[in-house]
Amino acid sequence: MAEALTSEVILGTTEDVLRRYGPAKATVVDVARALGVSHGSVYRHFPTKAALREAVTQRWLDRAHAGLAELAAGDTPPPQRLRDWLAALFESKRKKALDDPELFATFLVLVKESSSVVAAHIAEMVEELTGIIEGGVASGDFTTPDPARTARAVFDATARFHNPAHAGEWSDPDIDAAFDAVVSLLVAGLRKWTPEMDSEMTG
Repeated sequence: MAEALTSEVILGTTEDVLRRYGPAKATVVDVARALGVSHGSVYRHFPTKAALREAVTQRWLDRAHAGLAELAAGDTPPPQRLRDWLAALFESKRKKALDDPELFATFLVLVKESSSVVAAHIAEMVEELTGIIEGGVASGDFTTPDPARTARAVFDATARFHNPAHAGEWSDPDIDAAFDAVVSLLVAGLRKWTPEMDSEMTG
């Protein structure tokens, strides 16, 4: 029995077609041919080529960042949760880039085409960071008058470890040490100031 033509099946096949032909040459007709259906059948699920490519991009981003929301909502102390969340984001991006560089390069092209999809995805991640930082403020671990703005600053400050523009650096043997240094600095900057910390700085 033939597999039902669902949106998920179409997206999986589209990813295969993009890998085979590249984003510049892959067409909806290629996807339909690979599925053994008419291109009209594909268009019934995705009305335009752009809509199909945006959906593939969204699917890839969702898979690349799977598990981040659960980490953000966890019950570990906020400083450790922030470290874990940033580390998981970095590792997921690095794994995608190093394990399948051809497909990663393909999605770099699609990401540039799908600015609204990317913007919405970044907003979701910053919201997760905001939740972690708000938890830290509530627990007394962090201090900031504006958790949302601080979350965006943390996201931007760690761009080297998640922005695909820096993918060429992710195989550097010193990249993990650089990541630890940046995250340690950020966590220290968020910590609630205490007299003991003042003594450490002056003593």
